[in-house]
Amino acid sequence: MLDTRRVGWDFCTDAETQTQLDWVETFVREEVEPLDFVIDNARDVRDPIRQELIPPLQAVVRERGLWSAHLEPKWGGQGCGHLHLALLEEILGRSRTAPMVFGCQSPDSGNAQIIARYGTAEQRGTYLQPLLDGHIVSCFSATEPQSGADPKMYTTSAHLDGDEWVISGEKWFSSGLEYSAFAIVMAVTDPDAGPYHQLSAFFVPTDKPGIEVIRNVSVGNHTEPIHSYVRYDDVRVAGDSLLGDRGDAFAVMQTRMSHARLSLATRSLGQMRRAIDLMAERAVSRTTQGELLANKQLVQDHIANSKIEFEMFRLLVLRTAWLLDRMDFKAARADIAAVKVMLPKVMADIGRRAAQIHGSLGVSDEMPFVGMVNSALAFGVADGPTEVHKMTVARALLHDAKPASGLFPSYHLPERREAARERYAEVLARHGRRR
Repeated sequence: MLDTRRVGWDFCTDAETQTQLDWVETFVREEVEPLDFVIDNARDVRDPIRQELIPPLQAVVRERGLWSAHLEPKWGGQGCGHLHLALLEEILGRSRTAPMVFGCQSPDSGNAQIIARYGTAEQRGTYLQPLLDGHIVSCFSATEPQSGADPKMYTTSAHLDGDEWVISGEKWFSSGLEYSAFAIVMAVTDPDAGPYHQLSAFFVPTDKPGIEVIRNVSVGNHTEPIHSYVRYDDVRVAGDSLLGDRGDAFAVMQTRMSHARLSLATRSLGQMRRAIDLMAERAVSRTTQGELLANKQLVQDHIANSKIEFEMFRLLVLRTAWLLDRMDFKAARADIAAVKVMLPKVMADIGRRAAQIHGSLGVSDEMPFVGMVNSALAFGVADGPTEVHKMTVARALLHDAKPASGLFPSYHLPERREAARERYAEVLARHGRRR
Protein backbone atom coordinates (compact mmCIF):
# COMPACT_ATOMS: atom_id res chain seq x y z
CA MET A 1 0.00 0.00 0.00
CA LEU A 2 1.38 3.37 -1.01
CA ASP A 3 1.91 5.70 1.95
CA THR A 4 0.31 8.92 0.69
CA ARG A 5 1.77 10.91 3.59
CA ARG A 6 5.27 10.69 2.16
CA VAL A 7 6.40 13.75 0.24
CA GLY A 8 7.26 13.45 -3.45
CA TRP A 9 10.04 15.59 -4.85
CA ASP A 10 10.27 14.95 -8.57
CA PHE A 11 8.38 17.65 -10.46
CA CYS A 12 10.08 17.06 -13.82
CA THR A 13 8.25 16.02 -16.98
CA ASP A 14 10.22 13.67 -19.21
CA ALA A 15 11.56 15.22 -22.41
CA GLU A 16 9.36 13.22 -24.79
CA THR A 17 6.17 14.12 -22.95
CA GLN A 18 7.19 17.78 -22.68
CA THR A 19 7.78 17.91 -26.43
CA GLN A 20 4.26 16.62 -27.00
CA LEU A 21 2.80 19.10 -24.52
CA ASP A 22 4.62 21.99 -26.19
CA TRP A 23 3.14 20.92 -29.53
CA VAL A 24 -0.34 20.64 -27.98
CA GLU A 25 -0.11 24.15 -26.51
CA THR A 26 0.79 25.67 -29.87
CA PHE A 27 -1.78 23.59 -31.74
CA VAL A 28 -4.60 24.51 -29.36
CA ARG A 29 -3.71 28.19 -29.35
CA GLU A 30 -3.32 28.55 -33.12
CA GLU A 31 -5.68 25.96 -34.61
CA VAL A 32 -8.33 25.08 -32.04
CA GLU A 33 -9.13 28.21 -30.00
CA PRO A 34 -10.38 30.14 -33.07
CA LEU A 35 -13.05 27.45 -33.54
CA ASP A 36 -14.66 28.52 -30.24
CA PHE A 37 -15.92 31.61 -32.06
CA VAL A 38 -17.35 29.94 -35.17
CA ILE A 39 -18.74 26.60 -33.92
CA ASP A 40 -21.86 26.87 -31.78
CA ASN A 41 -21.41 23.52 -30.05
CA ALA A 42 -18.62 21.07 -30.76
CA ARG A 43 -20.88 18.17 -29.71
CA ASP A 44 -23.44 18.89 -32.45
CA VAL A 45 -22.37 16.38 -35.11
CA ARG A 46 -25.28 17.55 -37.29
CA ASP A 47 -23.76 21.02 -37.70
CA PRO A 48 -22.14 21.20 -41.19
CA ILE A 49 -19.66 23.87 -40.09
CA ARG A 50 -18.57 21.68 -37.19
CA GLN A 51 -18.28 18.68 -39.48
CA GLU A 52 -16.08 20.56 -41.92
CA LEU A 53 -13.70 22.07 -39.36
CA ILE A 54 -13.25 19.57 -36.53
CA PRO A 55 -12.58 16.17 -38.21
CA PRO A 56 -9.44 17.41 -40.06
CA LEU A 57 -7.96 18.57 -36.75
CA GLN A 58 -8.93 15.27 -35.15
CA ALA A 59 -6.95 13.51 -37.88
CA VAL A 60 -3.87 15.58 -36.99
CA VAL A 61 -4.26 14.61 -33.33
CA ARG A 62 -4.51 10.94 -34.27
CA GLU A 63 -1.31 11.21 -36.29
CA ARG A 64 0.46 12.69 -33.28
CA GLY A 65 -0.64 9.74 -31.14
CA LEU A 66 -2.72 11.88 -28.78
CA TRP A 67 -6.24 10.72 -29.59
CA SER A 68 -8.41 9.53 -26.65
CA ALA A 69 -5.47 9.69 -24.28
CA HIS A 70 -7.72 8.72 -21.35
CA LEU A 71 -8.29 5.15 -22.60
CA GLU A 72 -5.97 2.16 -22.58
CA PRO A 73 -4.44 1.20 -25.94
CA LYS A 74 -6.51 -2.01 -26.14
CA TRP A 75 -9.63 0.16 -26.30
CA GLY A 76 -8.23 2.58 -28.87
CA GLY A 77 -6.63 5.13 -26.57
CA GLN A 78 -3.08 6.06 -25.60
CA GLY A 79 -2.92 4.83 -22.00
CA CYS A 80 -0.73 7.75 -21.01
CA GLY A 81 -1.56 7.63 -17.29
CA HIS A 82 -3.41 10.06 -15.07
CA LEU A 83 -0.53 12.46 -14.50
CA HIS A 84 0.30 12.93 -18.17
CA LEU A 85 -3.42 13.13 -18.94
CA ALA A 86 -3.77 15.90 -16.33
CA LEU A 87 -0.95 17.88 -17.94
CA LEU A 88 -2.60 17.46 -21.34
CA GLU A 89 -6.09 18.38 -20.16
CA GLU A 90 -4.78 21.51 -18.45
CA ILE A 91 -3.87 22.80 -21.90
CA LEU A 92 -7.13 21.60 -23.47
CA GLY A 93 -9.06 23.50 -20.80
CA ARG A 94 -8.17 26.75 -22.54
CA SER A 95 -10.71 25.98 -25.28
CA ARG A 96 -14.21 24.53 -25.12
CA THR A 97 -13.61 22.88 -28.50
CA ALA A 98 -10.22 21.32 -27.70
CA PRO A 99 -11.47 18.24 -25.80
CA MET A 100 -13.58 17.25 -28.81
CA VAL A 101 -10.60 17.70 -31.14
CA PHE A 102 -8.56 15.40 -28.90
CA GLY A 103 -11.32 12.83 -28.39
CA CYS A 104 -11.60 13.23 -24.62
CA GLN A 105 -14.69 15.44 -24.27
CA SER A 106 -17.14 15.14 -21.40
CA PRO A 107 -19.35 13.19 -20.85
CA ASP A 108 -18.12 10.88 -23.63
CA SER A 109 -14.73 10.26 -22.01
CA GLY A 110 -16.35 9.00 -18.80
CA ASN A 111 -18.91 6.97 -20.73
CA ALA A 112 -16.17 5.42 -22.85
CA GLN A 113 -14.28 4.34 -19.76
CA ILE A 114 -17.21 2.51 -18.20
CA ILE A 115 -18.21 0.94 -21.51
CA ALA A 116 -14.64 -0.32 -21.95
CA ARG A 117 -14.60 -1.70 -18.41
CA TYR A 118 -18.13 -3.06 -17.99
CA GLY A 119 -19.48 -3.47 -21.52
CA THR A 120 -19.68 -6.68 -23.54
CA ALA A 121 -17.77 -7.10 -26.78
CA GLU A 122 -20.97 -6.44 -28.71
CA GLN A 123 -21.71 -3.28 -26.71
CA ARG A 124 -18.19 -1.99 -27.24
CA GLY A 125 -18.63 -2.46 -30.97
CA THR A 126 -22.03 -0.76 -31.01
CA TYR A 127 -21.37 2.14 -28.65
CA LEU A 128 -17.68 2.52 -27.81
CA GLN A 129 -16.21 2.29 -31.29
CA PRO A 130 -18.40 5.04 -32.82
CA LEU A 131 -17.45 7.26 -29.86
CA LEU A 132 -13.76 6.59 -30.50
CA ASP A 133 -14.22 7.21 -34.21
CA GLY A 134 -15.70 10.61 -33.37
CA HIS A 135 -18.90 9.86 -35.29
CA ILE A 136 -21.32 10.25 -32.38
CA VAL A 137 -21.61 11.75 -28.91
CA SER A 138 -23.37 10.39 -25.84
CA CYS A 139 -25.16 11.39 -22.64
CA PHE A 140 -25.04 10.28 -19.01
CA SER A 141 -28.58 10.39 -17.63
CA ALA A 142 -28.48 9.89 -13.86
CA THR A 143 -29.49 12.88 -11.70
CA GLU A 144 -33.17 13.23 -10.85
CA PRO A 145 -35.02 16.43 -9.86
CA GLN A 146 -36.24 15.12 -6.51
CA SER A 147 -33.09 13.30 -5.37
CA GLY A 148 -30.22 15.68 -6.08
CA ALA A 149 -26.90 13.94 -5.57
CA ASP A 150 -28.30 10.92 -3.70
CA PRO A 151 -28.65 7.95 -6.09
CA LYS A 152 -30.31 5.97 -3.29
CA MET A 153 -33.38 8.18 -3.83
CA TYR A 154 -33.76 7.63 -7.58
CA THR A 155 -37.27 6.72 -8.69
CA THR A 156 -36.76 6.13 -12.42
CA SER A 157 -37.50 2.43 -12.78
CA ALA A 158 -36.96 -0.39 -15.25
CA HIS A 159 -38.75 -3.71 -15.36
CA LEU A 160 -38.64 -6.70 -17.67
CA ASP A 161 -41.56 -7.23 -20.03
CA GLY A 162 -40.81 -10.36 -22.00
CA ASP A 163 -37.38 -9.88 -23.54
CA GLU A 164 -37.40 -6.09 -23.19
CA TRP A 165 -36.71 -3.60 -20.42
CA VAL A 166 -39.30 -0.86 -19.92
CA ILE A 167 -37.89 2.37 -18.45
CA SER A 168 -40.05 5.08 -16.86
CA GLY A 169 -39.17 8.21 -14.91
CA GLU A 170 -37.66 11.68 -15.14
CA LYS A 171 -34.03 12.79 -15.24
CA TRP A 172 -32.59 16.25 -14.63
CA PHE A 173 -29.46 17.79 -16.20
CA SER A 174 -28.96 15.03 -18.77
CA SER A 175 -26.37 17.19 -20.51
CA GLY A 176 -26.25 17.11 -24.29
CA LEU A 177 -29.06 14.59 -24.68
CA GLU A 178 -30.42 16.18 -27.85
CA TYR A 179 -27.06 15.86 -29.61
CA SER A 180 -26.47 12.29 -28.43
CA ALA A 181 -26.90 8.99 -30.21
CA PHE A 182 -27.45 7.19 -26.91
CA ALA A 183 -27.70 7.81 -23.20
CA ILE A 184 -26.52 5.69 -20.29
CA VAL A 185 -29.53 5.74 -17.96
CA MET A 186 -29.57 4.81 -14.27
CA ALA A 187 -32.81 3.10 -13.22
CA VAL A 188 -34.11 1.15 -10.23
CA THR A 189 -34.50 -2.54 -11.11
CA ASP A 190 -34.38 -4.12 -7.65
CA PRO A 191 -36.15 -1.85 -5.11
CA ASP A 192 -36.02 -4.51 -2.39
CA ALA A 193 -32.26 -5.01 -2.61
CA GLY A 194 -29.71 -3.24 -0.44
CA PRO A 195 -29.37 0.53 -1.02
CA TYR A 196 -26.29 0.12 -3.22
CA HIS A 197 -27.68 -2.72 -5.34
CA GLN A 198 -31.03 -1.33 -6.44
CA LEU A 199 -29.79 0.47 -9.56
CA SER A 200 -28.86 -0.84 -12.98
CA ALA A 201 -27.32 1.00 -15.94
CA PHE A 202 -28.86 0.83 -19.41
CA PHE A 203 -27.91 1.79 -22.95
CA VAL A 204 -30.83 3.80 -24.36
CA PRO A 205 -30.66 4.97 -27.99
CA THR A 206 -32.08 8.50 -28.07
CA ASP A 207 -34.32 7.78 -31.06
CA LYS A 208 -36.44 5.38 -28.99
CA PRO A 209 -40.16 6.23 -28.71
CA GLY A 210 -41.17 7.59 -25.33
CA ILE A 211 -38.22 9.93 -24.75
CA GLU A 212 -39.54 13.45 -24.16
CA VAL A 213 -37.37 16.48 -23.45
CA ILE A 214 -39.51 18.52 -21.08
CA ARG A 215 -37.15 21.49 -21.46
CA ASN A 216 -33.50 22.35 -21.83
CA VAL A 217 -31.81 24.58 -19.28
CA SER A 218 -28.56 26.51 -19.18
CA VAL A 219 -26.16 27.38 -16.37
CA GLY A 220 -26.14 31.01 -15.26
CA ASN A 221 -25.92 33.42 -18.17
CA HIS A 222 -24.79 30.82 -20.71
CA THR A 223 -26.85 31.42 -23.82
CA GLU A 224 -27.14 27.79 -24.93
CA PRO A 225 -29.52 25.55 -22.94
CA ILE A 226 -27.82 22.16 -23.23
CA HIS A 227 -28.86 20.38 -20.02
CA SER A 228 -32.02 18.36 -20.62
CA TYR A 229 -34.89 17.75 -18.24
CA VAL A 230 -36.11 14.52 -19.79
CA ARG A 231 -38.99 12.11 -19.26
CA TYR A 232 -38.70 8.41 -20.12
CA ASP A 233 -42.26 7.23 -20.71
CA ASP A 234 -42.27 3.43 -20.99
CA VAL A 235 -39.15 3.47 -23.16
CA ARG A 236 -38.41 -0.05 -24.38
CA VAL A 237 -34.88 -1.36 -24.87
CA ALA A 238 -33.55 -4.83 -25.59
CA GLY A 239 -32.96 -7.28 -22.76
CA ASP A 240 -29.20 -7.15 -23.35
CA SER A 241 -29.07 -3.36 -22.90
CA LEU A 242 -27.66 -3.60 -19.36
CA LEU A 243 -24.22 -2.04 -18.88
CA GLY A 244 -22.57 -4.30 -16.35
CA ASP A 245 -24.54 -6.63 -14.13
CA ARG A 246 -28.02 -6.03 -12.85
CA GLY A 247 -27.91 -4.06 -9.60
CA ASP A 248 -24.31 -2.88 -10.09
CA ALA A 249 -24.94 0.64 -11.43
CA PHE A 250 -23.70 2.26 -8.24
CA ALA A 251 -20.23 0.79 -8.78
CA VAL A 252 -20.38 1.76 -12.47
CA MET A 253 -21.31 5.32 -11.50
CA GLN A 254 -18.54 5.66 -8.92
CA THR A 255 -15.95 4.47 -11.44
CA ARG A 256 -17.13 7.08 -13.88
CA MET A 257 -17.46 9.95 -11.39
CA SER A 258 -13.96 9.54 -10.00
CA HIS A 259 -12.45 10.17 -13.42
CA ALA A 260 -14.93 12.96 -14.18
CA ARG A 261 -14.12 14.85 -10.98
CA LEU A 262 -10.39 14.91 -11.64
CA SER A 263 -10.86 15.70 -15.32
CA LEU A 264 -13.09 18.65 -14.47
CA ALA A 265 -10.34 20.06 -12.27
CA THR A 266 -7.52 19.57 -14.76
CA ARG A 267 -9.40 21.35 -17.53
CA SER A 268 -10.35 24.17 -15.19
CA LEU A 269 -6.66 24.78 -14.53
CA GLY A 270 -6.31 25.98 -18.11
CA GLN A 271 -9.04 28.59 -17.62
CA MET A 272 -7.53 29.79 -14.34
CA ARG A 273 -4.06 30.13 -15.82
CA ARG A 274 -5.44 32.17 -18.71
CA ALA A 275 -7.34 34.44 -16.31
CA ILE A 276 -4.14 35.14 -14.36
CA ASP A 277 -2.30 35.94 -17.58
CA LEU A 278 -5.09 38.33 -18.56
CA MET A 279 -4.91 40.02 -15.16
CA ALA A 280 -1.21 40.66 -15.68
CA GLU A 281 -1.77 41.94 -19.21
CA ARG A 282 -4.48 44.32 -18.02
CA ALA A 283 -2.36 45.56 -15.11
CA VAL A 284 0.53 46.61 -17.38
CA SER A 285 -1.81 48.05 -20.04
CA ARG A 286 -4.28 50.18 -18.10
CA THR A 287 -3.58 53.52 -16.43
CA THR A 288 -5.76 55.13 -13.77
CA GLN A 289 -5.19 57.98 -11.31
CA GLY A 290 -1.93 58.78 -13.04
CA GLU A 291 -0.23 55.37 -12.86
CA LEU A 292 -0.45 51.82 -14.17
CA LEU A 293 -2.73 49.36 -12.45
CA ALA A 294 0.38 47.23 -12.02
CA ASN A 295 1.66 49.79 -9.49
CA LYS A 296 -1.47 49.64 -7.35
CA GLN A 297 -0.87 47.52 -4.26
CA LEU A 298 -4.40 46.09 -4.20
CA VAL A 299 -4.07 45.02 -7.82
CA GLN A 300 -0.77 43.36 -6.93
CA ASP A 301 -2.60 41.69 -4.03
CA HIS A 302 -5.25 40.28 -6.40
CA ILE A 303 -2.64 38.95 -8.81
CA ALA A 304 -0.41 37.51 -6.09
CA ASN A 305 -3.26 35.75 -4.30
CA SER A 306 -4.53 34.31 -7.57
CA LYS A 307 -1.11 33.00 -8.57
CA ILE A 308 -0.47 31.45 -5.15
CA GLU A 309 -3.88 29.80 -4.92
CA PHE A 310 -3.58 28.50 -8.47
CA GLU A 311 -0.20 26.90 -7.87
CA MET A 312 -1.33 25.33 -4.59
CA PHE A 313 -4.44 23.89 -6.23
CA ARG A 314 -2.49 22.71 -9.27
CA LEU A 315 -0.06 20.81 -7.03
CA LEU A 316 -3.01 19.13 -5.29
CA VAL A 317 -4.51 18.13 -8.64
CA LEU A 318 -1.25 16.80 -10.09
CA ARG A 319 -0.36 14.97 -6.89
CA THR A 320 -3.77 13.27 -6.97
CA ALA A 321 -3.22 12.29 -10.59
CA TRP A 322 0.21 10.92 -9.64
CA LEU A 323 -1.38 8.89 -6.85
CA LEU A 324 -3.95 7.44 -9.25
CA ASP A 325 -1.14 6.11 -11.40
CA ARG A 326 -0.12 4.07 -8.34
CA MET A 327 -3.43 3.09 -6.72
CA ASP A 328 -7.08 2.61 -7.64
CA PHE A 329 -9.79 5.25 -7.44
CA LYS A 330 -11.20 3.86 -4.21
CA ALA A 331 -7.88 4.20 -2.38
CA ALA A 332 -7.50 7.79 -3.61
CA ARG A 333 -11.09 8.72 -2.87
CA ALA A 334 -10.26 11.33 -0.22
CA ASP A 335 -7.66 12.98 -2.47
CA ILE A 336 -10.16 13.24 -5.32
CA ALA A 337 -12.71 14.67 -2.88
CA ALA A 338 -10.19 17.29 -1.75
CA VAL A 339 -9.70 18.36 -5.36
CA LYS A 340 -13.45 18.59 -5.81
CA VAL A 341 -13.80 20.75 -2.68
CA MET A 342 -11.12 23.24 -3.70
CA LEU A 343 -12.04 23.60 -7.37
CA PRO A 344 -15.11 25.88 -7.08
CA LYS A 345 -13.49 28.11 -4.46
CA VAL A 346 -10.23 28.71 -6.30
CA MET A 347 -11.92 29.14 -9.67
CA ALA A 348 -14.51 31.60 -8.32
CA ASP A 349 -11.87 33.66 -6.50
CA ILE A 350 -9.62 33.92 -9.55
CA GLY A 351 -12.54 34.71 -11.87
CA ARG A 352 -13.86 37.37 -9.51
CA ARG A 353 -10.46 39.07 -9.12
CA ALA A 354 -9.87 39.02 -12.87
CA ALA A 355 -13.26 40.63 -13.46
CA GLN A 356 -12.52 43.29 -10.83
CA ILE A 357 -9.19 44.25 -12.41
CA HIS A 358 -10.90 44.57 -15.80
CA GLY A 359 -13.65 46.82 -14.41
CA SER A 360 -16.92 47.07 -16.36
CA LEU A 361 -15.33 45.17 -19.24
CA GLY A 362 -14.59 42.32 -16.87
CA VAL A 363 -18.22 41.78 -15.90
CA SER A 364 -19.48 41.97 -19.48
CA ASP A 365 -20.03 39.11 -21.90
CA GLU A 366 -16.98 40.31 -23.84
CA MET A 367 -14.64 38.68 -21.32
CA PRO A 368 -14.72 35.13 -19.90
CA PHE A 369 -14.65 35.93 -16.18
CA VAL A 370 -18.37 35.92 -15.36
CA GLY A 371 -18.54 32.57 -17.11
CA MET A 372 -15.77 31.32 -14.83
CA VAL A 373 -17.66 32.39 -11.73
CA ASN A 374 -20.86 30.78 -13.01
CA SER A 375 -18.95 27.60 -13.79
CA ALA A 376 -17.50 27.61 -10.28
CA LEU A 377 -21.02 27.71 -8.85
CA ALA A 378 -21.97 24.76 -11.03
CA PHE A 379 -18.81 22.85 -10.07
CA GLY A 380 -19.84 23.18 -6.44
CA VAL A 381 -22.82 20.91 -7.09
CA ALA A 382 -21.76 18.86 -10.13
CA ASP A 383 -20.67 15.26 -9.51
CA GLY A 384 -21.70 15.57 -5.87
CA PRO A 385 -21.96 18.77 -3.79
CA THR A 386 -18.96 20.24 -2.02
CA GLU A 387 -20.42 19.44 1.41
CA VAL A 388 -20.47 15.70 0.66
CA HIS A 389 -16.86 15.74 -0.49
CA LYS A 390 -15.78 17.57 2.66
CA MET A 391 -17.35 14.72 4.63
CA THR A 392 -15.32 12.24 2.58
CA VAL A 393 -12.07 14.06 3.34
CA ALA A 394 -12.86 14.34 7.03
CA ARG A 395 -13.95 10.73 7.39
CA ALA A 396 -10.76 9.47 5.76
CA LEU A 397 -8.69 11.46 8.23
CA LEU A 398 -10.82 10.47 11.21
CA HIS A 399 -10.65 6.80 10.21
CA ASP A 400 -6.90 6.75 10.91
CA ALA A 401 -7.05 8.95 14.01
CA LYS A 402 -6.45 7.35 17.40
CA PRO A 403 -8.04 8.66 20.61
CA ALA A 404 -5.86 10.10 23.37
CA SER A 405 -5.04 7.62 26.10
CA GLY A 406 -5.54 10.07 28.95
CA LEU A 407 -7.60 13.05 29.95
CA PHE A 408 -5.58 15.53 27.90
CA PRO A 409 -4.55 15.40 24.20
CA SER A 410 -1.47 13.34 23.30
CA TYR A 411 0.52 16.51 22.65
CA HIS A 412 -0.52 18.28 25.84
CA LEU A 413 2.43 20.60 26.33
CA PRO A 414 2.81 20.31 30.13
CA GLU A 415 2.90 16.51 29.91
CA ARG A 416 5.32 16.53 26.97
CA ARG A 417 7.54 19.03 28.81
CA GLU A 418 7.58 16.92 31.97
CA ALA A 419 8.40 13.74 30.04
CA ALA A 420 11.28 15.47 28.23
CA ARG A 421 12.73 16.90 31.43
CA GLU A 422 12.52 13.51 33.09
CA ARG A 423 14.30 11.89 30.16
CA TYR A 424 17.16 14.39 30.25
CA ALA A 425 17.18 14.98 34.01
CA GLU A 426 20.83 13.98 34.39
CA VAL A 427 21.96 16.38 31.68
CA LEU A 428 19.89 19.20 33.10
CA ALA A 429 21.30 18.55 36.59
CA ARG A 430 24.90 18.68 35.36
CA HIS A 431 24.25 22.13 33.96
CA GLY A 432 22.52 23.38 37.03
CA ARG A 433 19.02 23.43 35.64
CA ARG A 434 16.15 22.19 37.68
CA ARG A 435 13.57 19.90 36.22
